[in-house]
Parts: sequence; structure tokens; C-alpha cells
Amino acid sequence: MGWDFETDPEFQQELDWIDTLLREEIEPLDLVLGDPYDKSDQPALDHIRPLQQRVKDRGLWACHLGPELGGPGFGQLKLALMNELLGRSSWAPSIFGCQAPDSGNAEILAHYGSPFLKEKYLQPLLDGQISSAYSMTEPHAGADPTLFKTRAELDGDEWVINGEKWFSSNARFSSFLIVMAVSNPDVSAYKGVSMFVVPTDTPGVTIVRNVGLGTEPEGHGTHGYMRYENVRVPADHLLGDEGGAFVIAQTRLGGGRIHHAMRTIAQVRKAFDMMCERALSRETREGPLASLQMVQEQIADSWIEIEQFRLLVLRTAWLIDRYNDYKRVRKDIAAVKVAMPKVYHDVAQRALHLHGALGLSNEMPFAGMMLGAEALALADGPTEVHKVTIARQVLREYKPVDGLWPSGHIPTRRAEARARFAHLLEHEVGNQ
Repeated sequence: MGWDFETDPEFQQELDWIDTLLREEIEPLDLVLGDPYDKSDQPALDHIRPLQQRVKDRGLWACHLGPELGGPGFGQLKLALMNELLGRSSWAPSIFGCQAPDSGNAEILAHYGSPFLKEKYLQPLLDGQISSAYSMTEPHAGADPTLFKTRAELDGDEWVINGEKWFSSNARFSSFLIVMAVSNPDVSAYKGVSMFVVPTDTPGVTIVRNVGLGTEPEGHGTHGYMRYENVRVPADHLLGDEGGAFVIAQTRLGGGRIHHAMRTIAQVRKAFDMMCERALSRETREGPLASLQMVQEQIADSWIEIEQFRLLVLRTAWLIDRYNDYKRVRKDIAAVKVAMPKVYHDVAQRALHLHGALGLSNEMPFAGMMLGAEALALADGPTEVHKVTIARQVLREYKPVDGLWPSGHIPTRRAEARARFAHLLEHEVGNQ
């Protein structure tokens, strides 16, 4: 029987190396450098290139990719353990070649892109020389493709795209966008929506405005409100088969959610560490905050929630590796997606509260963390949608009861038990 919660000693050495590099050289960059997706920031790129090379020399570059694409092809469990560390820094994924959405977009290009698209975009994307964007959601429909209105029509040897997209993250820094559009309105959306590579500088592609989060100043955001007006792209810019967007989307979403989850754990642990430090440092008239039972309860609840969530994520990663079938692990992935924002929000809120006015201020990261938690509750589909998925998947494992009474009805079960063991009961009565 195999059942083990220990990391392979050889891989633990790699994790220790990553932890040291993060702590000593990468995490401080978050405080002095700009946006990791801005490839026009040459001073920042000049600084991170040597770090990226050290990662490559260690064999830890783009670990989600197979050897044919320049990566070691790690399974989801190893990737989860790595991302649990990388999530501490906004620059770390770029330095390790696994930043979203570029990592998922690279997988899509590798599996479904034409030779031309692979030559023009895939290798530069893998090398971290360019950024990309995933242009899916729409203002009126959110992330529900069955309500999409953006159209793609074949005109000779070109596709013509018209419509609007909402929250296309990093569009302002991207060299190309992967756009989902309705290519056949006469069939089900599950068969009539396609994906296209659209170079960002194509005539007709407009960023109406860059939307920020929360209290970010107007115009400083990185989430593009996009308009596509008679945008023409060659026929070979179609990804995969016409109508195959749903199949393609699953290539990037399943594993990506596990990576997001483990990176979230890194952020939650940062909030938890700050909470514990504050509890021991802040004095009240009765002593340190840590001496108060209500604070102790908050710390205990936070620790339990973090550990529960981490085990759920690692178990889900292990299941993906074991079955190599995302459909078979669908409810587990959905459960991770549902649990993730709640744990993040609850721990960050407690940490903020213990810091008082300082916690509310922009001199601590908690307000951004709480907003980030809500972003996770909406990204890749809202929490409610994934709860429905879980319920439907779970209910498939059950069947309705035959007859009037539930299977747990005690009188019925007692009568069945008496009938089954009647010979024993008669023997005992006889002995009496």
C-alpha cells in the first residue's frame, strides 16, 4: 500500500534552491520593478535575464512543458509544489517561464497552432521575449460562451472578427491575443465557437480602455476592454478545428487552476505569517494580542483552513497525474476553484483586522489581497458555476431510493435486520 506525504529528497533540494532564490533575489524585485508583462521595460529585462538563465541552467525553466518545447515536463504534483513557492512573488513566474496567461497560451499554440504561428509566436513566448493575452469574456456575458456575440466569418482566405471583449488581461503589453468568437451561430455554442490568434497591431483591434482593479488610478489598469472592428486575420490563424474552442480551452484551464491555487497558498501564508507576527508584537492592556482567546481562535481557524486547502490541492494534482484525464478529476478541480477565494479572503481579512488602521492602509498588502481573493472568485468562471459542477458530478455517484422511505429510515432498517438475523434472535430467545 503506497501512501506518503513526503516529497522526494532530490526534488526537495530543488524546492530548497527555489526558496532561497526567491527570498534573496526575486521577492525584493516586487518592490522596485514594474509590471512583469511589460517587455518594453528594458532595465527590468536586463536584470531578470541572468536570473532566468540560472533557472534554465538548473533545469527548472517552463516546467509545465515537455522536452519537445524546452521544459522537463513535470507532472501536476511537482508543479503544485513549485508554484506554492513561486506564488510569493509577482516576478517569480516570469523568471521561471510559467507566467499566466502566457503559459496556457503557449500550450494552446503548441497543440493547435499552425506551423507559421508556432514559428512567429511560440518560441518568443516560451523564451519570455513577448507577452500575450487571452481575450474571451464579453461585457454582457462574462465568461459564458453560450452568450457570446463576437463573430468570426470566413471571407475568402481570411477570418473577419467583429465584437467586444472585456477584461483581456495584459492586452496592453501583448504581441498577440487569443480570441474566442462565434464562427457558426446556427449550432450549439459548444460546437460553434472557435479560437483565433490575432496580432495586437492588426487594424481594427482597439483597446477602448485599460481597466484597473479597486482603487487603481484610471488608465493604469492592465485589463483591456477590447473592440474588434472588421479585424482580418489569415485563415491559418484559426487554432485547431473550426468550432473547437471548448476542447481547446480545457487544454489550459485544468492545470492552470491548480497552479493558481498553489500560488494562492503562497499569498495566504504570507498573510498568515504577518498575522502571527502581529499577534506576538502588538501589546494591549491585557498583554500581547496573542494572549487573547479570540485572536488565538482566528489563528487556529486560519491554520486549519490553509492546511485543509493545501491538502485538497495536492490531492487533486496527484489525481491529475494518476489518471491523466481532466474530465475524471473535474469535480476535484472545481472544488479547488471554489475553496480558493474563500480561504484567501478569510485569512487576509483576519490579518487585516489584527493590524487595525495599518492593515487598512496602503502600507500593508491586505486590501489588495482581499480584492485578489474576489478576483479569483470570478476568474475562469464564478464560484457559483463551479459549485453547480461539483453538485452535478457528485450526484452522479448516487441514485434515488425505491419505495416510500429513505435508505436511512431506522424502522425499515431495523425490520430488515430482524429478518436477516431471525435465526440468531430465535436462538437467543430460546436460551432465555
